[in-house]
Amino acid sequence: MTDDEESLPLHRLTLDAPGPPRRTTLPDGSPAWHFTRYDDIRQVLADDRFVRAVLPAAAASPLTDTADAMAKQDGSAHARLRHTAKGVFTPRAIDHLAPMVAEIADRLVEDLVGHGAPADLVDHYTRPLPIAVMNALLGIHDLDDTRLLHWTERAFPNASVPQNETAQAAQEFTEFATRLMADRRHAPGPDLISTLVQAADREGGIPEPQLVNLVTSLVVAGYDTTMTMLGNSLLYLLNERPQDWARLGSDEAAAGAVADRLTHLLPLNDPDKRTSPLRATEDLEIVGTAVRAGDLVTLDRCAADHDPSAFPGDPFADLFAPLEHPTLAFGGGHHYCLGASLARTELRLALHRLAARLPDLRLTVPADTVEWRRSALTRSPLHLPVTW
Repeated sequence: MTDDEESLPLHRLTLDAPGPPRRTTLPDGSPAWHFTRYDDIRQVLADDRFVRAVLPAAAASPLTDTADAMAKQDGSAHARLRHTAKGVFTPRAIDHLAPMVAEIADRLVEDLVGHGAPADLVDHYTRPLPIAVMNALLGIHDLDDTRLLHWTERAFPNASVPQNETAQAAQEFTEFATRLMADRRHAPGPDLISTLVQAADREGGIPEPQLVNLVTSLVVAGYDTTMTMLGNSLLYLLNERPQDWARLGSDEAAAGAVADRLTHLLPLNDPDKRTSPLRATEDLEIVGTAVRAGDLVTLDRCAADHDPSAFPGDPFADLFAPLEHPTLAFGGGHHYCLGASLARTELRLALHRLAARLPDLRLTVPADTVEWRRSALTRSPLHLPVTW
């Protein structure tokens, strides 16, 4: 990505065109196969002969780049850990959480209106909403939001954050999660932590560090993913599609369709930051390409989600049209994002409730002048100045 592209809104980036598998080189110099087409990547993600590769690169985060992280697990260890949390994030379970998400969105919108125009949507909406949702899910009522924000912001720090500061935040977050889990074992409630702890104890065989890491990772992902999706979606809608904004407020189903399409089209991660590579455990063939045991594989899911063979025509033409195929934004296969249903629900309701209350919402600055919040993986607006 060029310097000019790093300042562009994500919906204006020129993504790599999907094509046949090709050889590439990873940042550490390791050779790898690179896949960009939708069907090819779906096949790789569904094949359990590919496992997470462990490379000798420097860790980006003490929370996520550790052997205890679920994203680093494969086989039975991954299945046990995932099964512990699976029941919490089913579509049916998330449907029961929708009224809570809607109530938080409504409260924040009313606070925004009370503040008055002009205002910053990041300060008043896109940042506090996922924090409030995670606090409600965790059953936390006495934790300062700024403290949780400090921990989550340093889970995927950019290069400007000192490593000792990142390590200290990770240690504090881990200690907090450990104490919280101990408290919920002693006095369980209807919250996410109690459910996870009880499920893990019934399941058995799950090391405590893995369970602690699961809790911290869920919190971080729940915050970072939603804030990133919501901020970039609002930037696109208010700048490029103001004519569609009022419909989002009058029709929640339409808001859901738009949320699904924008999640699919707007990169969740900066496209130049590839996902963690996979490693083939045996010789196999993917669409005529011979992949040998030990070969590394990288997947460009952004390119695949714009593959015209799977998504023909202009994908931005009709935001309210259902997707032709499942998006790869949340991955696939055994490592499909646990929180995908929650993220979709938060984005749908956040857009719907904001548009319903403020149908004349509009940006006060050009999209190409927006400053960016950058983490090691994601990019979203640092500020979104608006009026109504």
